[in-house]
Amino acid sequence: MIHKLQLETANLHGSFNKDYEPIITIDSGDTIQLKTLDIQWGYSASKQEKRKVFESRENEKKPGHPILGPIAIRNAKPGMVLEVRVNDLVPGWYGRNWAGGHLNWQNEKLGIVDTEKLEVDWELDATTMSGSAVIGNQTFYVGLSPFLGLMGVAPVEAGTHSTSPPRYCGGNIDCKELVRGSSLFLPIAVEGALFSVGDGHALQGDGESSGTAIECPMDVVDLTLSIREDMHLDNPIANTPAGWITFGFNEDLNEAAAVALNEMVILMQQFYGIEKVEATALASVAVDLRVTQVVNGVKGVHAILPHGVIRK
Repeated sequence: MIHKLQLETANLHGSFNKDYEPIITIDSGDTIQLKTLDIQWGYSASKQEKRKVFESRENEKKPGHPILGPIAIRNAKPGMVLEVRVNDLVPGWYGRNWAGGHLNWQNEKLGIVDTEKLEVDWELDATTMSGSAVIGNQTFYVGLSPFLGLMGVAPVEAGTHSTSPPRYCGGNIDCKELVRGSSLFLPIAVEGALFSVGDGHALQGDGESSGTAIECPMDVVDLTLSIREDMHLDNPIANTPAGWITFGFNEDLNEAAAVALNEMVILMQQFYGIEKVEATALASVAVDLRVTQVVNGVKGVHAILPHGVIRK
């Protein structure tokens, strides 16, 4: 079954909490279709349409990313895995990113804390999958590779949790490989899973260096949500067009890398029927370790095993 979800305050929130009431309950294997807001809680369908600003229904003092949900999946239970299949993504006509002008570690290292904050306004074309922006007195063009920065289920820990850091149950992963055709596998921590989604990105480099990608609304988001009882996970993994991916999240980049690598080695043991030290040797010649993002407090590293790189 296909469920079409509307952009309205009743469907939006800016934090995670296992006690939030789901906006809909669906069956495993159902598809949801929706639009998402821009990072500043706004949406405009075209240049001719005035941008409308929305609010969170949960009335947080400081709501984070605008996310739609939570969506409950019938019979989802802790210990199971939720597969989020990305069937289609179409970015809106505009996007923005920012750099400098406030205190964070990367601005401090680059010496741009005290500069005026730069806002770059991008015009996006979903037909050609291209974007353009004027920076300084020049026009720059990029090809788009849209993905959702935030896909996650509710954590089991009590209370309200920020959307900013990624965690064991997903959230603000910000991995640019999660494009159309990807499946993200999330450990389910609570009854019903309580899945939420948002934070459209039209294009991002690994690291998300300035703190933002091209942050954009999504005109089309089409996801299929399925319970996987044949899997057990402690952290998210993904199967993407680029390859199989494991993730590590930690304030320490070395620790994040260690988790991502360990999860990949375990996955390779399962794939190839080999010992851990053997899988580690194979990983060293075939697996890429990439910095997902360094800007969400909790840093991210993802390990990629490209499809077909190893053959028996």
